[in-house]
Amino acid sequence: MDISRIVWVLLIWWVILANNPMSFASNDTDMLHLSAGLDYRDALGKAILFFEGQRSGQLPSNQRVKWRGDSALLDGKPDNVRLVGGYYDAGDNVKFGWPMAFSVSLLSWTAVEYKSEISASNQMGYLQSAIRWGADFIIRSNTSPTTLYTQVGNGDADHQCWERPEDMDTPRTLYKISSISPGTEVAAEAAAALAAASLVFKDVDSNYSSRVLSQSRTLFDFADKYRGSYQGSCPFYCSYSGYQDELLWASTWLYKASGDAKYSDYALNNQGWSQVVNEFSWDNKLPGAQALLAKEYINGNKKMEKFKNDADAFVCALMPGSGSAQIQTTPGGLLYTRDSSNLQYVTSATMVLLSYSKTLKAGQITGVQCGSMQFSTSKIIAFAKSQVDYILGNNPMKMSYMVGFGKKYPLHLHHRAASIPSINALPGKVGCNDGYSSWYHSNSENPNILIGAIVGGPNSNDEFNDARTEYTQTEPTTYMNAAMVGSLAGLLTGNGGGDLENYASIKKLL
Repeated sequence: MDISRIVWVLLIWWVILANNPMSFASNDTDMLHLSAGLDYRDALGKAILFFEGQRSGQLPSNQRVKWRGDSALLDGKPDNVRLVGGYYDAGDNVKFGWPMAFSVSLLSWTAVEYKSEISASNQMGYLQSAIRWGADFIIRSNTSPTTLYTQVGNGDADHQCWERPEDMDTPRTLYKISSISPGTEVAAEAAAALAAASLVFKDVDSNYSSRVLSQSRTLFDFADKYRGSYQGSCPFYCSYSGYQDELLWASTWLYKASGDAKYSDYALNNQGWSQVVNEFSWDNKLPGAQALLAKEYINGNKKMEKFKNDADAFVCALMPGSGSAQIQTTPGGLLYTRDSSNLQYVTSATMVLLSYSKTLKAGQITGVQCGSMQFSTSKIIAFAKSQVDYILGNNPMKMSYMVGFGKKYPLHLHHRAASIPSINALPGKVGCNDGYSSWYHSNSENPNILIGAIVGGPNSNDEFNDARTEYTQTEPTTYMNAAMVGSLAGLLTGNGGGDLENYASIKKLL
């Protein structure tokens, strides 16, 4: 074989490897170094910044997203309660307490799990602010030991209008749960969020930490004593998995935050609720609880073995090539759970895979056995990394699904505030129908860049339609971003670099 032919063969193989990294990487180290060049620190800063664009209420003086303004300053007034603040859920102007609390839980988990990495990136202060903005709203929503406001705004009415939050005039209807009208899922999730947040602020603001932990205990007691499935936010957020997963999740965080054995005993006494699942989401918290409780098993509490086994099974349900894989991947390699905003499931699954791999490595456990297939922790991390890299641009569309990251990203978000000119640029009121006729149906790019927003993502064939009308593909959500923050933090060690304060990429877009 002559030299020129050898060169051609090598060139062909190089092209194959470049386009099929998951299939042809020869070992774990190679897999970890593929897709080099994506700046996870830059992406992390932008993913956290997104939450400032979702803020409701009176904005602070250090608000970085300047095209937003104060909004919904009278929330709660019909019931003489103060429900100002918190986050708008997605591209609408409704505050849904259940997914908001889940977002706070995920952000807090990240702050606790990757404290040193986030601090080294100079993002901890911003992350703590994002957590506290949501936690404060949960505290205000819990107006008595047996009352929790779960939603502000009428979803149906809100979705009939296309208005900026700063001048919206749709009904700010209030929804709540109580001892006579329970909603265990949302009360338990609120308890989990505050317990996790208490750990974040333990060494920063001990008084605040103690306060949110105390309120978490109260919420957990309320959730557990008055059991009943939550249907208050249907048809937008309906409970499909029941409330047992939230109770396990909340008791786990309360044990981690308080060290009180009654909460670990609660998890053990109800370990029958734990089962093998393939989804970690605002509706199903089992994989998160299982991963956290598996750590207790690895650290010596052998009574927690079931949770370790179920955490392993979650890994097996996701890993391509596993004999028990339950989730398919797209031709481009993306996990594909379902059509509606699929990236929410990708980011949350990736967050658990990375956290659990860290736990296994710390316990000197080499990997997870899935039938006849052994997946090393390096392979699990590499697969999780491939999912993050896909979102950030290593995909068939060759575009980033994080707004403001990379050279090509979605420009027509299904997002009211981002799609209508800022109230600073267009101070006149934009009414319900005006928003639809002038902005929703416009083919123009959004006038405001919602930096860091993760959109719903491509379809099962890796195709993406960057259109405002395609809400399943172009609408962001708080919990999708919260899980992405956790996933990016999990990849920081040995990747990226530099001080985010010096990155012109963020400031240029603000």
